[in-house]
Amino acid sequence: MGSSLQDQLLKAGLTDQKKVNKAKKAKQQKEKAQRHSKQKQVDESTRRAREIAAEAAQRDRELNRQKQQSAEAKAIAAQVRQLIEMNRLSLDEGEQAYNFSDGNKVQRIHVTEAIHRQLSRGRLAIVKLDGRYEVVPAGAAEKIGDRSAESVIVCNEPETEDDSDDPYADFKIPDDLMW
Repeated sequence: MGSSLQDQLLKAGLTDQKKVNKAKKAKQQKEKAQRHSKQKQVDESTRRAREIAAEAAQRDRELNRQKQQSAEAKAIAAQVRQLIEMNRLSLDEGEQAYNFSDGNKVQRIHVTEAIHRQLSRGRLAIVKLDGRYEVVPAGAAEKIGDRSAESVIVCNEPETEDDSDDPYADFKIPDDLMW
């Protein structure tokens, strides 16, 4: 069996018995002090390893949070797309222009007269999907706005008709009257 380092140093003549005994005594005193002191001596490498593990766990939690936010954003975008596609009205045969602002630009879509009236009265709304504008009912636009406010471009306040004190309530406006 191999001999200890101290024995090897003694045989080689690099140290003497007095230094070996002094080192053993210092080691025993240190071990005795550790046993009697109720505190554990934390090794520097163990402490550093714990710090590194805590930093890694924090970094992993941050990455997971970012992934979760990304997944939630994708889910909301998919819900908005589905709401728009399910509720959009056809604008193919529109002959009347409806102007509205999108950011700093004035945009124009061609709609039928009935859709134009409903847009003006707040019963329909204009939403944006993939760079194109779609007309949807106001209820659907409200649901879309709850999920993504930037998707709703035009949603006028609905008109409330209070005819109780209108003196001309008995007189109907002809349908063919153009202003």
